[in-house]
Amino acid sequence: MRVSEFVTACKLYIKIKIRETTVEEQIQWILSYIHEGLADIWKENMLKDLEGRLLECKTAEEFLTDIKKEFEEGDEEGVKVTELKRFEQESKMIEKFV
Repeated sequence: MRVSEFVTACKLYIKIKIRETTVEEQIQWILSYIHEGLADIWKENMLKDLEGRLLECKTAEEFLTDIKKEFEEGDEEGVKVTELKRFEQESKMIEKFV
């Protein structure tokens, strides 16, 4: 699924089914559907930010806008570099992810 389709589907579902939930719950629901490649690494970092109350999004729609900016088709190398900057590398080498 393309990023714009994913964002649209999430917006619709939130408006129809979970609009009464908190922003944090809506963002957790969105993150639960991200689980491939670099997006999965990004998701793990977002979950840490969410748990640490470091996430600055005031609405789920703002979070979805951030997702669209981050992953929309375009400069694939730029997306990878952004992901690596956010990734806590622990003992892994960057070359493994590029």
